Amino acid sequence: MKSDLLKEIIGKIKSVKIGVIGDFCLDAYWFIDGSKCEISIETGKMTRPVRQQNYSLGGAGNVANNLAAMGIKDVRAFGVIGTDPFGEAMTGLMKKAGINTSDILVQREDWSTHVYTKPYIGDEEESRIDFGNFNVLSEETADRLISNLKMETGELDLIIINQQVLSGIHTMYFRKRLVEVIRLFPGKIFIADSRNYNDFYDGAYRKMNDDEALRLCGIEGLSGSAASYDDIRKAAESLYDRYNKPVFVTRGDRGSMIAGRSGVTDIPGLMIVSRIDTVGAGDSYLAGAAAVMAAGFGTIEAAETGTLVAGVTIQKLFQTGTASAEEILTIGEDPDFIYNPELAENIRYAAYSGGTDIEIINKWKDGHRIRHAIFDHDGTVSTLREGWESIMAPMMIRAVLGENYNVSDKQLFNKVETQVNDLIDKTTGVQTLLQMKKLSGLVRDFGFVPGKDILDEHGYKAIYNDAILKHVNLRRKKIAAGELDREDFVIKNVIHFLEALKGAGIKLYLASGTDVAEVIDEAEFLGYAGLFDGGIHGAVGDVNHEAKKFVLNNILMEIGDSESGQIAAFGDGPVEIRETRKKGGITIGVASNEIRRFGLNERKRTRLIKAGADIIIPDFTCLPVLLKLLNI
Repeated sequence: MKSDLLKEIIGKIKSVKIGVIGDFCLDAYWFIDGSKCEISIETGKMTRPVRQQNYSLGGAGNVANNLAAMGIKDVRAFGVIGTDPFGEAMTGLMKKAGINTSDILVQREDWSTHVYTKPYIGDEEESRIDFGNFNVLSEETADRLISNLKMETGELDLIIINQQVLSGIHTMYFRKRLVEVIRLFPGKIFIADSRNYNDFYDGAYRKMNDDEALRLCGIEGLSGSAASYDDIRKAAESLYDRYNKPVFVTRGDRGSMIAGRSGVTDIPGLMIVSRIDTVGAGDSYLAGAAAVMAAGFGTIEAAETGTLVAGVTIQKLFQTGTASAEEILTIGEDPDFIYNPELAENIRYAAYSGGTDIEIINKWKDGHRIRHAIFDHDGTVSTLREGWESIMAPMMIRAVLGENYNVSDKQLFNKVETQVNDLIDKTTGVQTLLQMKKLSGLVRDFGFVPGKDILDEHGYKAIYNDAILKHVNLRRKKIAAGELDREDFVIKNVIHFLEALKGAGIKLYLASGTDVAEVIDEAEFLGYAGLFDGGIHGAVGDVNHEAKKFVLNNILMEIGDSESGQIAAFGDGPVEIRETRKKGGITIGVASNEIRRFGLNERKRTRLIKAGADIIIPDFTCLPVLLKLLNI
């Protein structure tokens, strides 16, 4: 979605009127600190002192809260609470957010406010304590709720139906009454997000996740992550045929799909580099999509906006987060998407060119001629820094755990290791300084290191640089001593490929996340610096100055946006692939095995396809075929 359209959407949704009817819940976060525990005199058992407590809106409340946070001035809540203090806390939060609570009813008998109490020790959630599981909605309360909704539906632009729990408002009696309201207003959009009763709400749009879609179509025992794309697509089509109304199916980081009159449309998921918490992401997506449809836009714009809203909220830890208009615009300015996840994760789907190892994801247009080629350095041209991940990962784990590094149990160590490996995998190719900034945030999130001892990105980068340069200098000494050869540290056939491009009049650029002085020095040492007549570019100590973006923008300034098809990028990291795809250039992912210097690295293949690669090569062995594919 173009930023101008997103700005228009954000401006228009402020004036819409949306009703949310459903199971309003309260999420309670209790952070337990054992340092102040004591033995109870009454029971003789250890107490569990709560150091901090946070409360946020969940279920239908989270949907309404997301709508209000986006800037919608008229959000009306239709639900039921009990006479307990939690009900007062919930309505207080809603009023503070600007949500109209005049249709929140109190049922005095057989009803407790729905509360999910989540005790935390450190950043680990303990067993949840729930309230409201034994609720029974009376027909009298149901009639009052339906009567209020019926009176106000004419004023509303859209109504969201939320069903979160079996012990909520959605009794058989209530469901029948709600369907009557939907039938009374055939021109009004109702959209239902129901865990258990999706088949019931005739006349409503549906929003569900992939597991729910598969289950509704009788495909049991196969979760969305294990199901094939075709399975989920067929389920979405089948559900549209069943309901005759648009169906939104969310798929986590694989994006979402919309089944409608014109078929199924895929909406890519977002690549989020930071640590995430996906609790409430579906509610955020629903709120964003509903607001956009209420403002008169189509389902595609709705799904794209919903994706952005969820992309903001999942980055907010230990809370049921919301997204402001400003945050949505910020993430929408330059989003990173995940492409072809099924193909990326299953090499059996690969399609190759002829009898070669060149995998074709998207065919290059015959009319395009490359005039500018950007190359990443480490892993694409040079292997001098091969093994950098095995140096960076332990350094990051040690930084996160601090004094706990040598005493942490296996479970904790593995958890930190997983987060660190995920960070490295997602940021491969960006400048080291930005990776270290992400590390600083990770150290702060885990909380093992006192705030005063947490380094900034420059401090952590100095530690890493020290270690990697020892690694590089040892190899350089062996080359100088004749024990190894320079050719042992370049990807197979890459020099011949660079020479062929240069001979064809293509301007070559080298761009790296490593400090520019080090990139130039290593390129000169390995003997190919002179081939890059477009210059050698690297990090300059400014976290806001990304070398690869800088090079791309400069090329486009030189040749013009309309000629972006003249640009190609070659790289083994997602950054150069993502950024070139955004600019309309061709993207060649180099899934190199840096130890052997030839052959495929399947892990790299996965991340490069997800970043948007058009072609995957393991090395530059099939030079004539590759040149022909690129119209050179």
